[in-house]
Amino acid sequence: MPPVPAFVAPQQYLRSPDGLAMAVVILLTVVAVTDLLAVAAGLNVRRLLANGLENDFATYDHAEAALADNLYGSASLLQDVMALATAVVFIIWFRRVRLNAEVFDPSMQPMAPGWAVGAWFVPIANLVLPRRIAGGIWTASAQTNTDGSWRTVPATPMNLWWGAWVCSLVFSWVTFRLYMKAEDTQEIIDTTGLMMASDAFDIVAAVLAILFVRKLTRMQGERAALGLYPLGTQPY
Repeated sequence: MPPVPAFVAPQQYLRSPDGLAMAVVILLTVVAVTDLLAVAAGLNVRRLLANGLENDFATYDHAEAALADNLYGSASLLQDVMALATAVVFIIWFRRVRLNAEVFDPSMQPMAPGWAVGAWFVPIANLVLPRRIAGGIWTASAQTNTDGSWRTVPATPMNLWWGAWVCSLVFSWVTFRLYMKAEDTQEIIDTTGLMMASDAFDIVAAVLAILFVRKLTRMQGERAALGLYPLGTQPY
């Protein structure tokens, strides 16, 4: 009787990240729009409070102020919803490009594929680990020319995206807590201004994230088109 063959894991295949990348870009664009709406709503709140403070609230319109406050709250809620939806789709895209990088060159990957999802949920470490994983994906996706020689692509889009995202996250965390602690009118005006600055910073981070997603997705398409990947895999 012939020996029973050992179990062989199924070959891993490249899968196009194009559709997911398009969805991420669209969602990031909507995020930027919701940030703009929040900035406009914040300006309105600051205007009403500043005008009221000037004349000791003698002509303060409480109905208009309540409407402005509701609009600001609605804009903030919309921001949260879009941020959550974008985060989910972005992580799915990130996992897809990480799995493709495993096909391109697993030796360039500093962490197992599962960390492409898990790294985002580790407190504190999520400020470092996803960037480390992204570095491996970036290198594997841009490592060869048509003749098989090494190709280096500047990591500027990735570094700008990560730096802006981390700074935006930290700044948003700090400003939100200051805003929640504000009590008197001047403090509310000042912290609302900080919240608006945070929203503007988030717009910059969203734009840089779009550039990163588009660049890395394009790099993987070019890498796959070369046909230089391990035996047993196939292009998408």
